Amino acid sequence: MPRAVRFNEYGDLDVLQVVDVDAPVPGPGELLVRVRAASINPGEAKIRDGSLAEVWPSTFPSGEGSDLAGVVEQVGDGVDAFAVGDEVIGYTDERASHAELVAIAAANATPRPAGVPWEQAGSLFVAGTTAVAVVRAVGLGAGDTVVVSGAGGGVGTLAVQLAARAGATVVGLASERHHAWLRDHDVIPVTYGDGVADRIRAGAPDGVDAFIDLVGGGYVELALELGVAPERIDTIVDFGAVEEHGVKADGSATAASADTLTELAALLDAGALEIPVAATYPLDRVRDAFAELAEGHTRGKIVLVP
Repeated sequence: MPRAVRFNEYGDLDVLQVVDVDAPVPGPGELLVRVRAASINPGEAKIRDGSLAEVWPSTFPSGEGSDLAGVVEQVGDGVDAFAVGDEVIGYTDERASHAELVAIAAANATPRPAGVPWEQAGSLFVAGTTAVAVVRAVGLGAGDTVVVSGAGGGVGTLAVQLAARAGATVVGLASERHHAWLRDHDVIPVTYGDGVADRIRAGAPDGVDAFIDLVGGGYVELALELGVAPERIDTIVDFGAVEEHGVKADGSATAASADTLTELAALLDAGALEIPVAATYPLDRVRDAFAELAEGHTRGKIVLVP
């Protein structure tokens, strides 16, 4: 029997289990995919511990995970775009990708280019679509200067690259350990913490035009202090600030599509985009993977490899 991650109640890491499950059966318009890589994301930890229960409640036993890349094992009725043996990048909205076998809508899949490693392919959906959404939301173009908080994280490392590709000057807020990587990717690194406004002004003496907040905790107010217009501030975390200040809250849902995956995969294949992979774990060490994520110091993505 295939294995999958499950939890039967809200709680800490110890509620996560890897159990035998019945093999999914692909319905009409679906693919059955044997997962080769599936990344983990902060939102999944918050769903598991109940922090987001009012917004995204769980039905128990619950699976988890959205991102995936793997090999097609079966195709459902009406699927013509894929065949058994195809290598795909995709996603599921059913909290099910942390597993050995997953049934997904064929419309949520795109072919995996040969030049995209499995670990990067399996990390593409949540971080990639979120990065696309936030960069679009603040309307970046040549001559703009944008600040990105959380620039060393899974979304941040992609957002700064996409912002630079849009022609913007990019200031990335991150700890010192990420500064060399940011410089190598045409980003001006700035350490967060006390005095950050002055450090941003020193790094961007001509002012700041846009702000992407991937962290929360007062960065929207910092953006306003720096003179950024509310319509050019986007946060994926601070929804109270969205209501209070009228800033944007565009995230993954606004860019979630196979077309977006196709565009991002082509950039990865061409070497024009990089997904840093901080660590990989086998499925039965899913608790260890989330424990590393909780430390908050990794650059890029943590990936399960069933």
